[in-house]
Amino acid sequence: MLRLEGVDIRAGDFALSADLSLQPGERVAVIGPSGAGKSTLLDAIAGFRVPQAGRITWQGRDLGPLAPGKRPVSMLFQDNNLFPHLSIARNLGLALRPGGGRVSKEDTARIDDALVRVGLKGMGGRKPGALSGGQQSRAALARVLVQDRPVMLLDEPFAALGPALKAEMLELVRDVAEGLQALVVLVTHDPGDAKRFADRVVLVADGVAQPPVGTHALFEAPPEALRAYLGA
Repeated sequence: MLRLEGVDIRAGDFALSADLSLQPGERVAVIGPSGAGKSTLLDAIAGFRVPQAGRITWQGRDLGPLAPGKRPVSMLFQDNNLFPHLSIARNLGLALRPGGGRVSKEDTARIDDALVRVGLKGMGGRKPGALSGGQQSRAALARVLVQDRPVMLLDEPFAALGPALKAEMLELVRDVAEGLQALVVLVTHDPGDAKRFADRVVLVADGVAQPPVGTHALFEAPPEALRAYLGA
């Protein structure tokens, strides 16, 4: 279980609190107004931002002392975060060997398998600039796949894609997550993404990341903060 216990994050006039639990293997969407703190919530889980109070645990283990690379977390960013001067295979290799160490035969086999699973067979030698936007998203997802971590954080990684391609990528994320039996936390501005993808939804609004609610139930009877966000 991923548990946020009395978490309090502050920066200037910004404040966000969270007290919630997310289950292994489930798909959770995080929605809310721009600037409410959706990405901040993911950054705290990943270790890129330190809360002023509270703690974050995974399966009972406090993640606070762990650097981002040591946490059981992989993260997929909106810009894919691929190094443009390196091949796709090398980008994936750095996910396995962050210090730039030599990639083993076993590593290469994992990279090749991940590329096959995301539909990029034979493209490991290409650089990101030689791929389409959708292919770059697939490559970034392959990088998450080779890390094989139990928590996947997605910060609007497909926002720049068209509706059909975005739906395709969300389906691919679902397949990858099921293979890893991973908890997926997806930040999105699109309620349709949440309805299509998530078992439960965390609403971030008015300085609070609220405990998750079943997706269908939330949209059937939205609270005031969600109605205001949706313009309903």
